[in-house]
Amino acid sequence: MITMLKKELKLIITFHTTAEAIAMEKKSKAQGVAGRLIPVPREISAGCGLAWCAPLEERENLREKLVYFGINYQEIHEVLV
Repeated sequence: MITMLKKELKLIITFHTTAEAIAMEKKSKAQGVAGRLIPVPREISAGCGLAWCAPLEERENLREKLVYFGINYQEIHEVLV
């Protein structure tokens, strides 16, 4: 029996390069920042194939962390994933 997972609206941050995405993962894990790396959803085009996925309520915290970490990002989206 196959069960379908319910899609939820999430915050998706895209990056220009894979190096930026990997830096986000490394620095976020060290700081306990909510989220994880995922393949970029089909609905979004991005510079690299990885994106950061986090709960919507983390938007401002993530913007601050991106500046603090010195990571350039492409865009912040809200997507059903």
